[in-house]
Amino acid sequence: MGSQSNGRKNEKMTDQEVLDYIEELKKYGSVPGLKNIENLCEKLENPQDALSFVHIAGTNGKGSTLAFLSEILQESGYRVGRYISPTIFEYRERIQVNKKPVSKKELCRLMGRMKEICEELIREGKPHPTAFEIETAMAFQYFKERQCDIVVLETGLGGLLDATNIIQNTLVAVFTSISLDHMGILGDTLKQIAENKAGIMKPGAVAVALKGEDEVMEVLSRRAASLEIPFLIADPDEADEVKSSLEKQSFCYGTYRNLMITMAGRYQIDNAILAVKTVEALERAGLPVKERAIYKGLEKASWPGRFQVLARKPYFLADGAHNRDGAKRLAQSIRFYFTNRKILYIIGILRDKEQDEILKVTCPLAQQILTVPTPGERGLSSYELALKAREYHRNVTAVDSVEEAVELAYLLADQNTVIIAFGSLSYLGKLMKLVEHYSDKKQRKDIGRDAHGKQREN
Repeated sequence: MGSQSNGRKNEKMTDQEVLDYIEELKKYGSVPGLKNIENLCEKLENPQDALSFVHIAGTNGKGSTLAFLSEILQESGYRVGRYISPTIFEYRERIQVNKKPVSKKELCRLMGRMKEICEELIREGKPHPTAFEIETAMAFQYFKERQCDIVVLETGLGGLLDATNIIQNTLVAVFTSISLDHMGILGDTLKQIAENKAGIMKPGAVAVALKGEDEVMEVLSRRAASLEIPFLIADPDEADEVKSSLEKQSFCYGTYRNLMITMAGRYQIDNAILAVKTVEALERAGLPVKERAIYKGLEKASWPGRFQVLARKPYFLADGAHNRDGAKRLAQSIRFYFTNRKILYIIGILRDKEQDEILKVTCPLAQQILTVPTPGERGLSSYELALKAREYHRNVTAVDSVEEAVELAYLLADQNTVIIAFGSLSYLGKLMKLVEHYSDKKQRKDIGRDAHGKQREN
């Protein structure tokens, strides 16, 4: 009887009520620890215990590695749950099954149930869970209902005390590139940050890491040894016959010849290699993967906002470089693909990020810089960012909106200019849609001009 009344209540939650509730949840901030998520999942009868996971932690590359791996597993015939954060275009993207985001109807139902549980917890004198904790528990419930064979799960922040770390059935713990970010929360040294992230390893799992700094590898291997679990290393230096263009990259790795990916940036080959090594770990854990699925999955994988070409003539790219390691990778990619080209930046960075570390690495490569405001409580105004950027570059203009930045960038650019928007993902989704719209309009005009008086194509 109780569940029926719950069902009726849940159905009353509208799209707008869900959006309002998500906004309201922001006031609960971020709280490290597993107690809140344990309270939530207990009310749902612990859906995570019915699932198997690939758990991914790291500073950069989590999303791309997740995309490669999810595609490979889906191509191999598995029903794959994806849990990602943050998202670029729409909230529902963070919970997907076989690449399809949770439907609006299902989100309304699930969020209605989560709201009821939170109200129950408050009545019981327990703390109100955070937005991330609610989303994580909701994702587990959805993946259980959809009977996912495997869930590829991205940590939110760190590892040990991250809400996702409530899971026990970890087949493989995956570690992407680990560098300095979120200091003060995860630790002030690389070793402390690595120790926090190493907390996702579980007894009975297999651990896989992208080869990185010696002190990081030492922390991870020591943790794996203490749990008596295998520790595999994906070494990008073992890739050979690497060929790179903006449209595609190919490489050989181990017994695999001519693997191909369509994501640009040399570091994406590193992430692809990590995904291949994770497949080897999954097979050790008893989840077989077809060889052709590795080739097809890598080639099909895409991840928005990672050195992504949005338009050509002039080139317009978007990149989610929002920390010092991401900035270094962006700078390397610019030098590799766009030597001797005029570079124009659009930059928006959150207040709690290392603006100076990002700017000093990237600014010297640009001829001109436009700064944009980032939204929300963590947002930084374009004027504050411009003041910082002027310490590293003379030609910096603060603009009031993303719309103005896109319009001004196109006015300032010639055919040899490369426009690169980077920094926080919080503004890139909006920018990407604006560029797509602008590019479509421009294409229609060009088609009209090319007709030379003949019938115009519309």
